[in-house]
Formats: sequence, C-alpha cells, structure tokens
Amino acid sequence: MHSGFLYRLCVVGLGLMLLAPPLALARELLAVGTDFPRIFERTAADEYSGLGPDILRQVLEPHGYTLRFASYPWARAQRMVELGQADILIGPYRSSAREARFAFVGPAFYRDRIAFYCRSGTSCQWSGDYRQLGGQRIGVVRAWAYGEGFDAARERLDLITVEGVENGLKMLSIGRLEMLASNQRNTLPVLQALGLTDEVSQLEPSIDIQDGYFAFPLHSSHARLREAFDEGFRQLSARGQLARLAAQWQVETP
Repeated sequence: MHSGFLYRLCVVGLGLMLLAPPLALARELLAVGTDFPRIFERTAADEYSGLGPDILRQVLEPHGYTLRFASYPWARAQRMVELGQADILIGPYRSSAREARFAFVGPAFYRDRIAFYCRSGTSCQWSGDYRQLGGQRIGVVRAWAYGEGFDAARERLDLITVEGVENGLKMLSIGRLEMLASNQRNTLPVLQALGLTDEVSQLEPSIDIQDGYFAFPLHSSHARLREAFDEGFRQLSARGQLARLAAQWQVETP
C-alpha cells in the first residue's frame, strides 16, 4: 500500500478521534449506595435496579460510559465518593454539611417524607414541638440526614444510633426505643416484612420533607462527568422521562 495513502489514513483517523472526546475519555463508573427501596435495590440475582440505576443508565450510557453498581453501609458509601474511590453516590439528601463533602449535580430525583414512629397504644406524642420529646429514647439511622429542624434539636434529644430501619423497628417493637425517626418509603415495606403494621404507628406531622439527589466527588478529575450528567439529566427530565420512570417505581418526585 502506498505510503502517502497510509499517511492520509492515519491523519483522518486521528481527526475522527479528536472529534469525539466524550467517547474517547469515557470509562467504567462505580456508582454506590445502600439499600433504598425503589431507589437502589439489589436483587437475589445480584443485579441492581431502582429509579437511581435506571436514570444513570439512560443518562450516561449514551455518552459512552459503562456503569458498575455496588451496595455498602451508607456511611461507607458516602466516604468512598468523598475520597474519589467511587464516582457516584445514589440518593443522598442535601445539606450544608454534605455540600462540603460532595458535588450535588442536577435537580432532585425523588422526595421522601420523614416521620416519627412509635408503638401503637403507647403515650408518645408529637405535635411538631421538640420540647415534647424530652426523656424519650429516639432511634436514628446511622449517617442519615433528618433536616435542619431536627439537627437544631439534636443536643436536647436522647438519640440512639441504629444500623438500619429493620434494626430500629425491632428495637422499637420490644421497647428498647420509644420512637424511631425514619422515612415512609424505607419504613413501610420493612413494617410489612416484619409483620409490625398493627403494632407500630406513624406520628403526624412529618418531621421534614427531604429530596434525594445524585452526588459526585468534588475533585476536578470528575468535572467532565459532572457536566455530562447534569446536561443529560436535565434533558431526561424535560422530555418527561423522569416522571415516567418515577411512576413506574411508585416514587414521589419534587
């Protein structure tokens, strides 16, 4: 083959590579979270499903990225993204403390209602005034955020950290806690699985309403990924696809 033709072929090939930087720089991404019903779930076949993975696949795979998912205790998953050991955190609520640790990108993709739960028939009361809760042992899930109002009252409350919603509900059912602070989406399926729907009641009003996001490492090495996700996610939402996916998973959106 003529050397001039080979040279022109190489030049054309290099030009095509330069015209497609997103695909050329795309790589496998590690997205992490913990078990959040309908948001991020691990199946018996060791596959991952939920509104979070569905959104990430539809937004990032067209950019040439491949996705790998993994589930960890919530505190560990957060730390991995903070240190850049993972690329995406699925579902954190936003707070000023977390904004110092992560880059929250795009609009929120789901909404949770946070509430107190107590044993049915007991005298626990809640009208929205934290002064009512003095002397009550209240379970809070490790590494969860409960909103600014709750955080402002923390020092005045007797808080007991539990490792998860299931653990907290079991402690509540046997009287080791008077109340558990949790969200409806996580709590209702666990109540049903434990057979506690008649024994545990949700108190009104809600503690807070929290919106869940995708979060990324703050480091500049993830700037291109954050930009690609933000653009793609906003387009997904504008097309109405976010609303359709949320309806499929029966998840409330902001």
